[in-house]
Amino acid sequence: MRRRRVVVLGATGSIGQSAQKVARDIPERMEIVGMSAHSSVEKLQAAAKDFPDAQIRISGNGNEEGLLELATLPEADLVLIAIVGTGGLKPALAAINAGKDIAVASKEILVMAGEAVMEAARRKGVKVLPVDSEHNAIYQCLEGRDPADVKRLILTASGGPFRKLPAAELENVTLAQALKHPTWEMGRKITIDSATLFNKGLEMIEARWLFDVEMARVDVIVHPQSIVHSMVEFIDSSVLAQLSVTDMCFPIQYAVTWPERVPNRLPSIDFAALAKLEFEAPRWADFPALSLARWAGEASGTLPAVLNAANEIAVAAFLESRCAFPAIWRTVERVMREHTLIAAPELDAILCADSWARTRAGELLGV
Repeated sequence: MRRRRVVVLGATGSIGQSAQKVARDIPERMEIVGMSAHSSVEKLQAAAKDFPDAQIRISGNGNEEGLLELATLPEADLVLIAIVGTGGLKPALAAINAGKDIAVASKEILVMAGEAVMEAARRKGVKVLPVDSEHNAIYQCLEGRDPADVKRLILTASGGPFRKLPAAELENVTLAQALKHPTWEMGRKITIDSATLFNKGLEMIEARWLFDVEMARVDVIVHPQSIVHSMVEFIDSSVLAQLSVTDMCFPIQYAVTWPERVPNRLPSIDFAALAKLEFEAPRWADFPALSLARWAGEASGTLPAVLNAANEIAVAAFLESRCAFPAIWRTVERVMREHTLIAAPELDAILCADSWARTRAGELLGV
């Protein structure tokens, strides 16, 4: 059995803290050798007490070099990227170029530059292991099968707190309501993304690149219990699904121990107590984030980066009570329509598109 030496970028966030739990649970299989935080110095110092041999860095105030140092640590063989936003892209590419496998919890990396990241990984012969519960579930169901065998990748969505809310009432949604996710405990930004379904839209684009399928073969189904984390329908119409209780330690452990499975202290599903699993179609017209993501994923090029950047600015404005809830997707759509697409961009062009979209979204929102 192999012990993986792991760097955790974003160690004090919810994913980073779950990674620490996994390391404490299976110390014979996972050793944390590096940790970063953006600005939570005290939390990082507290975490370092459990992992005294780990190198630590604070990445705030533009300390990109600290992240790049950790991403390329000679002793590390896996870099878990759990940084919110676009800050994980350059460390991800640096880790790949240094011959490290990467475990991706930051959707923005593959949304912005999925083609470049996956091509770099193929070129260097390293693995890109998904940590999002939905993509990790698909990874488990596929088990290395040819993408040509796939009819559909079916991402499950909780539906968020407004799954049953009439469309007309979305105009009056409050911040407090939007931050009450029915299933997961997450950071504020991703919780709002779950409420708008932009989180699922970003996951659609991410799945397109991770698993080398066209957007037309990526689908979404609402599943309020969040027990089925995603499914794969194959060309013979058979469907495989991955199920577990809602705990991010499951996908993190699988990414660390892949291709093996090891015992842990995580709970099993009590199917009798669960009693039922429900599924329903998403409300595409009422939650346009899904259609906008499909458009961005099909167009590819710089458009996914524009979608992601405009959404980040709009969500930030909503979190500061500077705009109404539907203004999030209305702003994103307008910025996307104003953007001049670059079909096969280099990294600099992607970053420029990201910057332009942030500025334009800010102008539209008056922030």
